[in-house]
Amino acid sequence: MQFGRTYEEFEVGAVYKHWPGKTVTEYDDHLFCLLTMNHHPLHMDSNYAESTTDFGRNVVVGNYVYSLLLGMSVPDVSGKAIANLEVESLKHIAPTFHGDTIYGETTVLDKTPSKSKHDRGIVYVETRGYKQDGTVVCVFRRKVMVPTATYVQERGGEQPGRPTPSN
Repeated sequence: MQFGRTYEEFEVGAVYKHWPGKTVTEYDDHLFCLLTMNHHPLHMDSNYAESTTDFGRNVVVGNYVYSLLLGMSVPDVSGKAIANLEVESLKHIAPTFHGDTIYGETTVLDKTPSKSKHDRGIVYVETRGYKQDGTVVCVFRRKVMVPTATYVQERGGEQPGRPTPSN
């Protein structure tokens, strides 16, 4: 299984469809809210959401949707990253509800070699998340510093920290 890409493996215009999707449960949403201390009743209180909001039900917290999509993109985009440098933009387009399944895809917008080090480059990507019905829910753009093939080889290859069995 591929886990990330070297600088040479990225092509401008390439689209990576992240698989599998993830069905968001009430538990996922509430746990994320509790871990991040986001206690807004839109996310935590179904009575409040049903009786006082335009949505009529709880909305999944947007930063969970973003985090989920970022995680989904790791095997295709940043699995070999040296650093995530910048999230340039983050847009929540439509709400996600408990029971929705989120899918993602990332498009390579640009790539540039590092100006200071020959063994890495910067890849500029846009990730789009959408629900099971095709509704786009989240779009973000980021810049990722990734290694060249030379960098990977100089540091022990694809899985340098993986132990080998003794038997």
